[in-house]
Amino acid sequence: MRVLIVDDSSVMRKIVTRGLRQAGFAIDEILEAGDGQKALEVLKDNQVDLILSDWNMPNMDGLTFVKEFRKIGQTPIVMVTTEGGEGKVNEAVASGANGHIKKPFTPDTLKETLGQFFK
Repeated sequence: MRVLIVDDSSVMRKIVTRGLRQAGFAIDEILEAGDGQKALEVLKDNQVDLILSDWNMPNMDGLTFVKEFRKIGQTPIVMVTTEGGEGKVNEAVASGANGHIKKPFTPDTLKETLGQFFK
């Protein structure tokens, strides 16, 4: 399974990576991007099975990234963000996100929320 982590914080990308491994998911490769624009560039040359995206990022935020990616792909996208209000979650789902994880999270939270996407 290949996963793309989109977050402007390299530390947060490492935390998400570590959390995925601690949750016990079988991951072949983890790709990273620092914002939505870079994520679209990564996805032009790479196919992934799951995308985990932050909401607040420079250049292209997570919500815009979801909207733009849905024009070209159907890979599941789960928002991993501090934006946890019901309105924000509904906006993300309406734009094409498949789920939401609120920061901070535990490996158990990742396992519970992302388990459906890992075969």
